[in-house]
Amino acid sequence: MDEPEQELGITESKEYNTGDWYAEVVRKAQLADYAPMGGFIVTRPRGYAIWERIESHLDGWFKQTGVQNAYFPVFIPESYLEREKEIVEGFDPEVAWVTHGGYDELDERLAVRPTSESIITPYVSQWIRSHRDLPLRLNQWCSVVRWEATETKPFFRTKEFLWQEGHTAHRDREGAWEETMTRLGQYERLYNEVLAIPPLVGRKPEHDKFPGADTTTTVEALMPDGKSVQGGTSHYLGTTFADAFDVTYADADERERTAHTTSWGLSWRSMGALIMTHSDDQGLVLPPTLAPEQAVIVPIWDDQSKAAVLEYAGEVERTLTEAGVRVHLDDRENRTPGFKYNEWELKGVPLRIEVGPNEVADGELTLVHRPDGETMTVDSAGTAGTVDEHLETIYAKLYDAAEQTLEAGIREAESREEILGTIGKHGGYVKAGWCGDEACEAPIKDAVAAEIVMVPLDPDEEPIHEACAICGEPAAETAYFARTY
Repeated sequence: MDEPEQELGITESKEYNTGDWYAEVVRKAQLADYAPMGGFIVTRPRGYAIWERIESHLDGWFKQTGVQNAYFPVFIPESYLEREKEIVEGFDPEVAWVTHGGYDELDERLAVRPTSESIITPYVSQWIRSHRDLPLRLNQWCSVVRWEATETKPFFRTKEFLWQEGHTAHRDREGAWEETMTRLGQYERLYNEVLAIPPLVGRKPEHDKFPGADTTTTVEALMPDGKSVQGGTSHYLGTTFADAFDVTYADADERERTAHTTSWGLSWRSMGALIMTHSDDQGLVLPPTLAPEQAVIVPIWDDQSKAAVLEYAGEVERTLTEAGVRVHLDDRENRTPGFKYNEWELKGVPLRIEVGPNEVADGELTLVHRPDGETMTVDSAGTAGTVDEHLETIYAKLYDAAEQTLEAGIREAESREEILGTIGKHGGYVKAGWCGDEACEAPIKDAVAAEIVMVPLDPDEEPIHEACAICGEPAAETAYFARTY
């Protein structure tokens, strides 16, 4: 359905008014609308189609590595949360509670799923008896609710959001750690190969890891405005949850042992990163991997050439469809070619194919790349292969631009003043020596709303500087400070 003509076009500036620009792109590109309840959104078909493609890539990789999908209730009894006190302490401000069913008060409050360790792990405990039952790998695609979200932004931060959460159990630390790294690697792959965003990979500092986790690993993506996005996390949980929920097994020597568990998740925050990274003042920009339409054919005709142009354009559409390209022929008669160009640019279609009388006469196609407007005329022979090559080129353009943003956005600092000055002026990541004390994060967070988003994945990696940039004590590791979404 056409949007009202006056609604087309982005009026805000990505560089100078990023928040309003982002909201306008999400709405006018038909990705989402605001729900009547504050902090919630309605995901429109175009937006959901992008999420489905992200889901499809990840789900395929999960299943290739032994994961099975399941589904657990959205409601979690309060007593289940209480079995792991660290979860209650970590999640209590975020939990939405159900206290009544119809007119009747419930005997026990039910939490609306903030995450599912406390509902999944008891069943894992029932399903595991022997070492032969391990490893057990489960995943569910669902929504969760985090009620504490205040400054909400579509896809980046909403009270309810879509995600996947994986939960696994293993014989020992080695198996669980390998699982943690496998999922972290798949998230990194998603950003590199699907989202066209090169991420940084590391782990969260001790004070910011998942409640109950031994180690939280993360992929972080830098946005053009200098803020970081936590793009996905994979947690090695040790035996914390297994101890709380009695996840034990009989080993080969018939001794009872406690399993080691993991959990890992990626949400539609990745869509927020996608939109923020690639889009521009003309609207949404999507990589071909995720675009609902990878190419749009815009025929240009007059009365004399209409039949020939539409026939030619139809042949191009059939050829590309048969080759597996997601293509749309825009043959609407009530819209001008210029209007169509602007509309499809706004919606983020990576490649526009223009077909007019000249292209018909010469057996050619005019191709226009969405990211930069690069235009070229190509022979129509081998159309499918040509279009595929151009889609690959468009992906590379998007990735290269994001890579340049990342490379230019990593700086070093040796003092509190340097950290504050660099973040205040440039944003991005500031690497500094850190003693490991959470108290040394506070002056940075209070002054410029930046925090330690990650430390190196290898805990034995030498710090970038010998001294902590905040307190001057010996540095234990390198901290990456940044503002965040």
